[in-house]
This record gives sequence, structure tokens and C-alpha cells, in this order.
Amino acid sequence: MNTMKPSDLRANFLSGMSHAACTVNVVTTDGAAGRMGVTVSAMSSVSADTPKPTLLVCVHHQSATAQAIIDNGVFCVNILRDDQSYISDTFAGRFKETVSNKFDCADWFAMDTGAPRVIDPLVAFDCKVQSSEQVGTHYIFMGEVQGVFEADRGSPLIYAKRAYGAAWRIDGFNSIEDGKAAAGQNLNVGCFDIFGPFFMPELIGRMVRTGSKLKLNLFEGDQRRVQESLLSGQTEIALLYDLGLSDALDVVPLAEQTPYVLLPEDHPLGAKDSLTPDDLASHPMVLLNTPPSRDYFLGIFSDAGVDAQVAFTSTSLEMVRGLVGQGLGFSLLARKPATDISYDGNAVVMRPLITDTAPLKLVMATRKGVKLSQAAQEFIRQCKDYFALDI
Repeated sequence: MNTMKPSDLRANFLSGMSHAACTVNVVTTDGAAGRMGVTVSAMSSVSADTPKPTLLVCVHHQSATAQAIIDNGVFCVNILRDDQSYISDTFAGRFKETVSNKFDCADWFAMDTGAPRVIDPLVAFDCKVQSSEQVGTHYIFMGEVQGVFEADRGSPLIYAKRAYGAAWRIDGFNSIEDGKAAAGQNLNVGCFDIFGPFFMPELIGRMVRTGSKLKLNLFEGDQRRVQESLLSGQTEIALLYDLGLSDALDVVPLAEQTPYVLLPEDHPLGAKDSLTPDDLASHPMVLLNTPPSRDYFLGIFSDAGVDAQVAFTSTSLEMVRGLVGQGLGFSLLARKPATDISYDGNAVVMRPLITDTAPLKLVMATRKGVKLSQAAQEFIRQCKDYFALDI
């Protein structure tokens, strides 16, 4: 006999359902009852073979959007791309203290029903309400699809393990035996895309040459997206900077990275063997504009009591090097590139930066309380060996 308390069953249900990966959807409506919207994960196809295709969404009964959908009789399901989590957060109420109108977070297009569509979602379904029913705390809205918008680019934003993630393609196997053999060798690894190219190819090459059978599936992105991939379970291990990381992660230090100044070949400061923030304060800067690198580099100037004169910004390391090579300013990097030529063929030089700001720490992160696979344990050993740390 099942003697589980209802409260325990509810908690276990919620915990179990958190493992079910869902697309992130903003459901909007407009009409006589006004324009409303809310973020939901409970959205599903019902049938493509009714007179018009049907889908369902679930909206909490206390959300003003639920009553507006009932009164307006229409809604639009906006399936977000993996770079649109800020739209999801806005309609989930995360920024309610600073955003008076949720719809200010994006541009909108009125679908045929009048329901608003994000101008560039991954997919949008324009629906008329076919039926609604309240079950427990949520209204189930059955929608009759009137039209569909599909983008020509992008991947879906995924929500699982109470964190955002992204999807990637996984190829199938030719046989059950191949699948079983590969299952213990696959490892999803997240890596901050700014520093990854400096060492990941060499690390992987070293593993292959020493006989490792691991198959690494790399997830690369900015610090936020890689951390979210780890928290959601999309990746098992991630290589990140030890800045702004969740308390739900365990970290192992791998290396410290002291900053360098990147200069055009003929820059007057190139005559010095090393530089300080005071030396740079009066010169234009090309800022690597991706967190946490951006905040760290600007913090160096703040710690020194001087202002950085930012002239250009870019989220691309090679774009930054190209702008510096064109003589448009200096930049700061956390790691010294192996080449002194930019993509467009201009020479650049590197000088150490003398600063009291602590160096960046490159760490290997895993989720707390999660038993690591044998593949993950092998990768950890390989990383520690590569970075010359004790195992």
C-alpha cells in the first residue's frame, strides 16, 4: 500500500517533472480584455488532423493572462529561441521592479487573430480558444491554430532542472551494440567560448593521442549559457571563470590567468616591457564585451581609480584583435594568443599588465550532489593532468 503523504507526493511530482525538458513559450493575447502575456512551459500539440490543428497550453488561474485569454478568445504561443531567455524572464515577472510594461522587452507583430507575436521567435502559433477548463491551479486552454510563423534560423530555448538550456543534434547509432558501447564514452562538456579555443583543441588532441575513448560533445557559449547548460543537466561538466557562479555548483580550480595588454604594432606604449592601468587611462580601448570578461577588465581600471576610455566593443575575440590591429585602440585579454597577426593580416603585440586586481581563475564546474559518470571522472583526471595539477 502506498502510504506517501499528499505533500510528499506533490514535492516528488514537482521534482520529477523538473527533469522533463520543455520549450520555453510566451503566451500572449489581445482584444477587448487588453494585451497580456505570460511565460509557460506546459504547451503541447494535441492533433494535426482536426478540422484545424489543435494545441494546448496551461496557464495558472491567478495570472491575469488566463482571464484575458478567456475574454479575448484568442492567444499566440511564442516558442522562444535559445538567445531569448530575457523575454522569458520578463514575462515570468523577473524584472517587474524595473519593467512597467512587459511588452517593452521586444518588438511585436499582430497575428490574424490580433494576438501579439514576438517579431522573431523560433515558432509562433496563432490560435482561437476552442475550449478552456480549470484543473487544480491551472486553466487548460485548447487552441485551434489559425496560422503558423516559422523562423529561418535558431534553436529552441529549453527549460529543465529549473534552468535554461539549449538543444543540439544527436546522431543515432547503426545498432543496439554500437549504442551500448558508446553510452559510457559520451560526455557533454560546456566551455566558455572566449577561452576554449586556447586549450580545448590541444587537450582533446592529447586525450586522443594517449588512447582515450571519450567522445566529447562540446557546448560552447557565453558564461551564462554554459552555466545554464550545466544546471539544467544538458552538460555534465563545464569549464568557466570563477565569477558569478551558482552556489549549486562545485568547482575545481585549474589555472589562473593574468591579463595582457594587446596593442597595435606601432603603438607608443609598445616600447614598455609592461604596463599599468594608469599607462592606459588616456588611450582608447577596444573592449571584449562579453561577461564576465567585460566586467573583470573594466574592474581593473576601477580598482586602480582610473576610467577606461572605451571606443569600440565586440563580443568576438578575433574582432577585438582586428580592431586593435587597425590601430583603433588597445585591448585587455586574459590569455596570450599564440599568433601576433590578426585575421586581416595586421601585426599586434602583447605586454603584461601590472595590476593589483586578482587574476581570473579558470575552473571546472559540476553540479553539487550529482554522482559523476565514469566518463566525467576520466575527463576530470585528464584536465588535472593537462593543467599540471595533482590528481
